Amino acid sequence: MNILMIGSGGREHALIRKLLESPKCTKLYCAPGNGGISRDAETVNIGVMDKEAMVKFAKENAIDLAFVAPDDPLAAGMVDAFEEAGIRAFGPNANAAIIEASKVFSKNLMKKYNIPTAKYEVFDNADKAIEYVKSENTAPVVVKADGLALGKGVIIAQTIDEAVSAIKSIMEDKQFGDSGNNIVIEEFLTGPEVSVLAFTDGKCVKPMVSSKDHKRAYDNDEGLNTGGMGTISPNPYYTDEIADVCMETIFKPTIEAMNKEGRPFKGCLYFGLMITPNGPKVIEYNARFGDPEAQVVLPRLKTDLVDICEAVIDEKLSDIDIQWYDGAAACVVMASGGYPVSYKKGIEMFGLDDNGQVEGATVYHAGTKYENGKFYTSGGRVLGVTARAETLDEALEKAYSAVDKIKFEGAHFRHDIGKTK
Repeated sequence: MNILMIGSGGREHALIRKLLESPKCTKLYCAPGNGGISRDAETVNIGVMDKEAMVKFAKENAIDLAFVAPDDPLAAGMVDAFEEAGIRAFGPNANAAIIEASKVFSKNLMKKYNIPTAKYEVFDNADKAIEYVKSENTAPVVVKADGLALGKGVIIAQTIDEAVSAIKSIMEDKQFGDSGNNIVIEEFLTGPEVSVLAFTDGKCVKPMVSSKDHKRAYDNDEGLNTGGMGTISPNPYYTDEIADVCMETIFKPTIEAMNKEGRPFKGCLYFGLMITPNGPKVIEYNARFGDPEAQVVLPRLKTDLVDICEAVIDEKLSDIDIQWYDGAAACVVMASGGYPVSYKKGIEMFGLDDNGQVEGATVYHAGTKYENGKFYTSGGRVLGVTARAETLDEALEKAYSAVDKIKFEGAHFRHDIGKTK
């Protein structure tokens, strides 16, 4: 089977390495990929948004399965384009990917179908939004850009003044471009956060093992929000009892709600949850595998990922018994100095073997390039260093031991992954 992966980050590398375990996979391409990915798949210089070029390449190279991983091409209809060309593709259609592409849509969906989430209001006018936060006079408060913003369009304002600044930054200064034409202002929820990815074929939903993301840039959950500085699996706060509640009040109702809206969701649906004193509530949905959550969830997957993808596409997910490895997994993200604000690229990296790996862990390449036998940084989040073991402490020890072997100027990583509440 010839497979084409669309995307270029650590999530895509984790998916690629899992797909390569399948005996069905004979050839794997990645467009556009990165330096580290090029050691595992044949990279193709096509932009993730270039639907026409992707379909042309898929036809010319007899692609049997296209896997659309990132949010932007999903929202733009990349899966639709493949399907129209008769090419099997994993991922939601554009009309279903809106569950991530528009926070206004997802919040209204939850309100309409009584799916537990934070109280909120929607605004298309900065002055009215500012008037609202001042009249509510409650902080912290959460300000969200409506559209996609590379995982950075959410600002937790600790004071009313910070909320006003956030509104102006998003709506007037266009910090996130047109994604900030509309905003959601919602109450600040408290409790442990949980990430649950789920396979769904639009009828059946099968949650994966849970994980915990660490969003803040620095130790002790300080600094700016990032795309994720590390993850652990399982999440210690996600008990079997809470999982049962989530299935009945969130997972199934969400799939049913999308069907009732005429937007059946097929692919991987990400549930960002908070376990509040009043039970689990949805913080956000993603229409794809989370990154770096995928880097701890996928290593624990026993079942052939190709088989799961085909079952999702054929709407036969209920026929598959998805198996998971016991134990735990941990991922420590190594980022460029200055991330998530500004950072240098093209810094030489040391300690990796010719395949971009180190002994004792798996290194997923999120932002690297490979030239003349050397690896260089090419992004903010550079590597996701992941280890699996019988216990979380052992997995963390293995991951951090591997991190210590990798060196590049300005390398930044958190030292407390798996240790914070």
